[in-house]
Amino acid sequence: MNAVTKRSLIGIIIVLLIASGLAFAGSQGGYTVNGFPLYALCILLAFVIQWIAFIPAYMNQTESFFDLTGGLTYIIVTVTAVALSSEVDTRSYLLLGIILVWAVRLGSFLFMRIRAAGEDRRFREIKPSFARFLLTWTIQGLWVSFSVAAGLAAITSTVRVELDAFAVIGLIVWLIGFGIEVIADRQKSAFNATPANKGKFINTGLWSWSRHPNYFGEIVLWIGVAIIALPVLRGWQWATLISPIFIILLLTRISGVPLLEKRADEKWGGQPEYEAYKAGTSVLVPMPPKK
Repeated sequence: MNAVTKRSLIGIIIVLLIASGLAFAGSQGGYTVNGFPLYALCILLAFVIQWIAFIPAYMNQTESFFDLTGGLTYIIVTVTAVALSSEVDTRSYLLLGIILVWAVRLGSFLFMRIRAAGEDRRFREIKPSFARFLLTWTIQGLWVSFSVAAGLAAITSTVRVELDAFAVIGLIVWLIGFGIEVIADRQKSAFNATPANKGKFINTGLWSWSRHPNYFGEIVLWIGVAIIALPVLRGWQWATLISPIFIILLLTRISGVPLLEKRADEKWGGQPEYEAYKAGTSVLVPMPPKK
């Protein structure tokens, strides 16, 4: 067993241990199915879906349906939570609705983007390695689990709270985040589809106020989900509020902003126009550009 394989297998074990801790915390005070915690069942389902999808992906050496699988996982897990809960209230349906809308929109958007590009460069070196590729799919299971953690806890909880100010405020926050993400993605798609912009970086629209407005919208909408779920959480379920914190850390410290910033620096670094854009534009939170 080479070092890369060993590290990947250790990584998979660590991911599963983290997921187990989340499943334990979110299951407290929740419904059960034949004696098995529904919350934990949904977390397990998120990983099983990834592992099933990994098989044809590895055999065909393709990442073309990686993002689509992620989107479908959100849908399947959330629908399962609602379907198997002994009692479903309006808050649960609200959470189900906004998560489904987000998952369908983003999953289809990313899938079409990969189809148009032909490949996802992130997977070039990963695909040939069984262990590394499996780790990537397993991490996606953790990503799904952490993202929906608070919302899933509220849906599967035996505690029911009528819609309140938290639900209204959370929905407004979600709508703002979702709107920013959708607008930013559409602006960038339209920019890249224009032949005259080939090889250029976008610095118009929301992208003139933030270098990563789509990621900002993503963070905000998951904060909205957590706010809606907040009144229902009890005991260990409070740990599921790690959901928006996880999204923030993932996008600003691990896979989102750092990777794209590095790629942009490699492509346009040193060019006066890009350096001026970088110096005068907020990295994440939309702000008026500096003159």
